[in-house]
Amino acid sequence: MHAYRHADQTRPLLRAFALVTAALLFLVPWADSAAAHGSVVDPPSRNYGCWDRWGSDFQNPAMADLDPMCWQAWQDNPNAMWNWNGLYRDNVGGNHRAAVPDGTLCSGGQAEGGRYNSLDTVGPWQTTDLDNSFRLHLHDQASHGADYLRIYVTEQGFDPATEPLGWDDLELVTETGSFAPTQDIYVDVDAPGRTGHHVVYTIWQASHMDQVYYLCSDVNFG
Repeated sequence: MHAYRHADQTRPLLRAFALVTAALLFLVPWADSAAAHGSVVDPPSRNYGCWDRWGSDFQNPAMADLDPMCWQAWQDNPNAMWNWNGLYRDNVGGNHRAAVPDGTLCSGGQAEGGRYNSLDTVGPWQTTDLDNSFRLHLHDQASHGADYLRIYVTEQGFDPATEPLGWDDLELVTETGSFAPTQDIYVDVDAPGRTGHHVVYTIWQASHMDQVYYLCSDVNFG
């Protein structure tokens, strides 16, 4: 009887340990995983930025005032942030405009069953301060490599806080060649003639298969 009571008292501790371990796995940004993919981490994509700022405190009601766009995203679907590395579409065949209609660019055309739809919400997303010449950092957890990256920046006069993002709002400023499989890709970008809040829009065509990532990063050109 004594042994039974001891085992019964131990079970809650084991359950608690399992929950803490699972939580820690979510909070390790560069953990290797066969299912891992990637995203732009500098300037951070919308969902990576929300995960980076609030992943360890995502139930804090202060987020509603401090970071309202991340707050609405967490309320809509927390998995968009936990899966910050999974915003992609398969088998696009290079026809990005057909796969991703206007107004849905930041969700990759409502990719993954609409998991990332909150990223299309118009409003005052937190920005990263940048010079007009900057270096973009893509973290590729699974080392997919790239056939190319196409990096667009919104035209001067477009306001991400009040207008949905469409293809005609973007200027292609950089298109790269291919990258061999690696975990970190860096690209130098020039976006002259811009000030204020803009969106840097990155299309990453992975090279391991026809898999394309569509990534919005909010920036402030000083």
